[in-house]
Amino acid sequence: MTKEKRSDLNPAESKQKDSAPPLIRSTRKEQGRKNSSVEEAPLKKQFWVQIRILPIWLRVVLVLLLLTGAAMFGALVGYSSIGDGESGDVFKKETWTHILDIINGKEL
Repeated sequence: MTKEKRSDLNPAESKQKDSAPPLIRSTRKEQGRKNSSVEEAPLKKQFWVQIRILPIWLRVVLVLLLLTGAAMFGALVGYSSIGDGESGDVFKKETWTHILDIINGKEL
């Protein structure tokens, strides 16, 4: 510090700063007692209430139905437009047994 700043401080003020009582830390039990008094105060009303339009079980069923529909639509498009087959043949059992036989190596 410079001499100017040192001269601004009174000796009494510097003693008061040095002799300030040390900060006392409170224990967890004391903090709990302080917090319990806060909880006794009336709680504020909550403005946000979550209401589920669709229950969870209905969401699961909808997801499974959408996945099944997407798989069927993908098979229909893939077999009829990409594979040059007829669109109605994709849902026949013979078509899928033939495809599985090719995958398993029974037919070449």
